[in-house]
Amino acid sequence: MRRPLNILIALLVNVHLIREVHSLVEFTNFKCESMDKNFSDFEYCFLKSVNRTYKYISGKLKLFQIPLNHAKGNFGLYQFANGYKPFLYNITVDACKFLKNQKSNPVAAYLYNFVKDYSNMNHTCPYSHDLVVDKVSTEFINHRVTALLPFPEGKYMLKMHWIAYDIHRVVSKVYILPSLDAYYFSIKSLKISTRMDRNYWTIFKNHMPENKLMLIIL
Repeated sequence: MRRPLNILIALLVNVHLIREVHSLVEFTNFKCESMDKNFSDFEYCFLKSVNRTYKYISGKLKLFQIPLNHAKGNFGLYQFANGYKPFLYNITVDACKFLKNQKSNPVAAYLYNFVKDYSNMNHTCPYSHDLVVDKVSTEFINHRVTALLPFPEGKYMLKMHWIAYDIHRVVSKVYILPSLDAYYFSIKSLKISTRMDRNYWTIFKNHMPENKLMLIIL
């Protein structure tokens, strides 16, 4: 155990790690459905691909019974594995209370921050206007998914049920594909005894997503 520990210490002290993580996060689909068209319906809901690197989602929900004074949201994250299966979070929050105090629920705050700057849902109840999400881009999602809360490789779906006056009114689904391609490390001034077995490099693989590791010794 001492030899791998020495290698780990040597790397932490003498190695300049890094530089970038090549990651890809993209939308693959965006679906919306009104379950009560007398209460609300979508004017539009779409995923637009401007070019190979820029995609965004937009949606507009028209409210027919205003003002809206009581609303809840149920948010479930699913990972694809022979069908979409629950992954990490499934929460229900009182939207009106949450928007009064966004620090009250860290998970809801993390999810809300995906759309806060791209939506007119930026105040608490009542809502007396249509609800709009405009051009939430893959670039912004990429930052939040890979930098703030990294996800393992795979296909994901964020499913959102919107509940007004304790009746399910709307369901929307965002399909996301994060891919952590490779981690690159630049190693400078590496000072490790040649007697140390190179097989101990494998100890780092357990700390990398999907065991992907590339070492470039300069």
